[in-house]
Amino acid sequence: MLKNVKIVFLAFAAGIAGAWAFHQFSEKDLTKEPLEFRNESPKYNVDFRESPPSIPNNPVSFVEASEKSTPSVVFIKNFSGTDQRRYSIFDYFFGTGPAQRVSTGSGVIISKDGYIITNNHVIDRAETIEVVHQKRTYPAKLIGTDKNTDIAVLKVETENLPAIQLGSSRELKIGEWVIAVGNPFNLTSTVTAGIVSAKERQINILGGEFPLESFIQTDAPINPGNSGGALVNVRGELVGINTAILSRTGSYTGYGFAVPVDIAMKIANDLIKFGEVQKAIPGIEVVEITPELAEEMGLKTLDGVIITHVVRNGAGEKAGLQRNDVITGIGNIDILGKGSFEEVLSYYYPGDKIQVTFQRNSMKNSAQVTLQNLEGGTGIIKREFFTSNLLGAQLEAVNTLEKDRLGIEFGIKITGMTRGYLRDLGLNNGFVITHVNGEPSKNPEEVGKYLEKFSGRLRLEGVTPNGQPFMQSYNVR
Repeated sequence: MLKNVKIVFLAFAAGIAGAWAFHQFSEKDLTKEPLEFRNESPKYNVDFRESPPSIPNNPVSFVEASEKSTPSVVFIKNFSGTDQRRYSIFDYFFGTGPAQRVSTGSGVIISKDGYIITNNHVIDRAETIEVVHQKRTYPAKLIGTDKNTDIAVLKVETENLPAIQLGSSRELKIGEWVIAVGNPFNLTSTVTAGIVSAKERQINILGGEFPLESFIQTDAPINPGNSGGALVNVRGELVGINTAILSRTGSYTGYGFAVPVDIAMKIANDLIKFGEVQKAIPGIEVVEITPELAEEMGLKTLDGVIITHVVRNGAGEKAGLQRNDVITGIGNIDILGKGSFEEVLSYYYPGDKIQVTFQRNSMKNSAQVTLQNLEGGTGIIKREFFTSNLLGAQLEAVNTLEKDRLGIEFGIKITGMTRGYLRDLGLNNGFVITHVNGEPSKNPEEVGKYLEKFSGRLRLEGVTPNGQPFMQSYNVR
């Protein structure tokens, strides 16, 4: 019995000793352990009673912008004669004839009383134009076109149309979300989204005498049929008119281009009010600054444009501007290149005065330029045209810049040529008639009516579009 008590006592004592030893070991200073073990797992102080960490903003929604803008975009049909390529002898057996050629595009309602803005190429060569809006079809009247910006204005006779809300392309930022609204592939009321990837982009696609390219570049998908449609911001405000795509296939492959709304609306308002774009001319020609030109001229920056030609008696010459001056600013706007130079000028009218900042021989200068119209004056002009089906062309007086470029004092230019008398004589678009049978050609209507009635020996003098003198005699009946 005594032996068993001793065994229990010894076991109890051993337990006490073991507990004391473990306690002593656990109190050992861990700061003497290697550094990599102490810092192996970082410590986090998380208080779950506080709000969770902030997360990125919710993705942009285009619902509001789509709902606001889609009702203001229309479907345009261009009927431009018969398509002989689709006509064969078999059509006789089935009672059909040549099919009418129809092309389509988009447009944007800019006023409640029926004014619509679109691209010039959407309605080019149209014999009749129809506008489809919310399943209703309206005949449309062509108010005017401008090949320099690829803008055209139509008018439909109705009321209370949903005019789009206008934004500002000047305030539009690179990286900003935009949506393209239009009718690609005849699929009406289609919306696609992307961002503004560049501004003031020049891609050398426009015609006209003074092409103005300062496109908004976007990766919002734009396809055939989108032309003339709306580019809008996330508030549903119009910021551009979709115009072109950069593609080798004819369909969207990455980038689309839109005319900035500030330019498009200036053109549209001019066409509506005056029937002619009131272009403000500074009387100079400029080019982009390339690295090669910058090195040659000792320039420290590629920003700005270089004057390459000053028009005789033009606005620039009168203000003291010279060849090789580097324009860096107009008013309070910095000029970064030819795109921004042309865009800024497009907002002004003849007679407006602008402050031009420029460098000459590394010295900073400024000059006040009074902008002129195409005739060299400062007032609003309405150009004179004479259109003749017999001649197959439109005749118009050459403007001041053309006179300077071609080295002539006067002349009548041939434009809009179709089949007719002048084409039979071998003349082309852009040819300038300076004399008819030795008489100066100054008035389009007088020259046109004279040619319509004349028969006998006809002698024409003039200048070809590339500036070559021309003289030819004809026997006409």
